[in-house]
Amino acid sequence: MDTLLFFAICFAVLALCLVIRLVKGPSVADRAVAADSIDILSDMALVLYALYSQRAAFLDIALVTAILGFIGQTLIAKYLEGRL
Repeated sequence: MDTLLFFAICFAVLALCLVIRLVKGPSVADRAVAADSIDILSDMALVLYALYSQRAAFLDIALVTAILGFIGQTLIAKYLEGRL
């Protein structure tokens, strides 16, 4: 079980490293990819923490944030394409 917590912490640290790309990114597309990557890594950290703590509430939160992240990335892609 300690392995799950270790990887959850690793995913959270990697997401924090991506914040630099989100702030500093040379283009809007780079920032959008960084935001999507942060969303995926934080969702994975939540899933692993839910397995570690054996609480289903974290799975629900991870599912909701994954759905909102997908909707947000779809809107960003349409905006960058010029159709929004």
